[in-house]
Amino acid sequence: MRLFALSDIHTDFEENESWLGQLSKVDYLNDALILAGDVSDSITRVERCFAQVCKRFEVVFFVPGNHDFWVNRCGSENSIKKFGLLKSICRQYGIQISRSHIGATEIIPLLGWYDYSFGSLTIELQRAWMDFRNCRWPSDLSTTSDVCEYFLSQNSLERSTAKRVVTFSHFVPRIDLMPHYIPPRHRVVYPVLGSLRIDEQLRELGSSVHIYGHSHVNRDLHLNGVRYINNAQGYPSETWIDKRLQCVIEDL
Repeated sequence: MRLFALSDIHTDFEENESWLGQLSKVDYLNDALILAGDVSDSITRVERCFAQVCKRFEVVFFVPGNHDFWVNRCGSENSIKKFGLLKSICRQYGIQISRSHIGATEIIPLLGWYDYSFGSLTIELQRAWMDFRNCRWPSDLSTTSDVCEYFLSQNSLERSTAKRVVTFSHFVPRIDLMPHYIPPRHRVVYPVLGSLRIDEQLRELGSSVHIYGHSHVNRDLHLNGVRYINNAQGYPSETWIDKRLQCVIEDL
């Protein structure tokens, strides 16, 4: 069994949904897929995506991204209620949302959000970043840091005894994963990319491979004993992204 990684499929775009539908229905039937968030804010499109990937892979793992928590089009009371709905849909399709063993490997999802540990929120970013308008949180999650802590606190952190540990999140676990060539004008979004706490958690678990998304900047590199991989599909307009499935482990 091989392990593949994909994030930020954004099936709201017809080109992306079509790309997904064109994946082979025979080549991956004995393989596993990590889908690291940002499928769609539409529940209908999420279900269509899940139906597609479950036809193609033996096992599918999922963690939601920020777009998946948007409630402006789905009618959910708030983003936490929508989270409950997403978990219910995952159970319906047999998609794994909790830690699970495949052979000698344990695969562990890490929920998260951003907490400004990568930089301070500016007025300009607050006005431009769609999460601030399209997510709705209950009153006890009154700050972005509260939201981040809520999700991080749900992660299972008992150190794994498996021979190999693979963790995955939607959000970026450390800012030095962003390459040096990113233009300064694009670095304005760094405060909303993720949290250092995610990296702390994956290391506490003993992870040697971590898959993430969100940044739309694909990477595959080693830092301090961990291999970090981002394989985003991204938006159709992001033509510089190599839009493909990435095999991250050949033999689970």
